[in-house]
Amino acid sequence: MNIDIVFKIAAVGILVAVLNQVLIRAGREEQAMMTTLAGLVVVLFWVINYISQLFRAVETLFHL
Repeated sequence: MNIDIVFKIAAVGILVAVLNQVLIRAGREEQAMMTTLAGLVVVLFWVINYISQLFRAVETLFHL
């Protein structure tokens, strides 16, 4: 597993947290929620490949 994905996820998390706080302080709670959801979707798209590899490894390990 590559460590770069961990740093990318951390960067997106920090960016989303800062944007979320700025938008909430500005009184735009709806946009803050949408920003959080967009960050979650981006990270999930990155992680889907690794989850697929995990399932393939488990399948190979147990000969399923």
